[in-house]
Amino acid sequence: MRSMDKHDWASLRHAYGEASNIPALLEQLKDFPPCEDYRAEPYLSLWSALCHQGDVYPASYAAVPTIIELMEASPARATWSALLLVVSIEIARATKRGPEIAPDLAGAYTAALQRLPALVAAMATQTWDELMTRTAAAAIAVSKGQVELGSAILELTPDRDCASWGNDMSEDL
Repeated sequence: MRSMDKHDWASLRHAYGEASNIPALLEQLKDFPPCEDYRAEPYLSLWSALCHQGDVYPASYAAVPTIIELMEASPARATWSALLLVVSIEIARATKRGPEIAPDLAGAYTAALQRLPALVAAMATQTWDELMTRTAAAAIAVSKGQVELGSAILELTPDRDCASWGNDMSEDL
């Protein structure tokens, strides 16, 4: 995990302060334990620290390349929660729900996002439910700079009247 090891995590901040606990959480993520609900670890702790109530932090940007590297190393086991965390961090960043990315983090962060389409393709060997499908589509959108589209994709749920949503959009064309 090159990305994780190159940061002074104690100098980075997350929702609860110093981010020195993030490497241990990322190490737990390497095994991609089951993610049956929002309380599953290490997902809950990563989400709470890195994308707390839709806000992001310098540690969030530093963690994204490592999360993507872990998913690339094991795409058949990577979870929707890890992918959605990356997508949500990018949406929050682009909508000014966190600080600007420091120059020393920007290059790796941007390069990692550009690898999302290939990662999503590699993850396609999994059986996808509706949530994973939306997350994958949103990941591709944000990787191409289409943050508003990615956000809208995440809001489309089976209980929402998608046909009328499409009709609403066609009025704007």
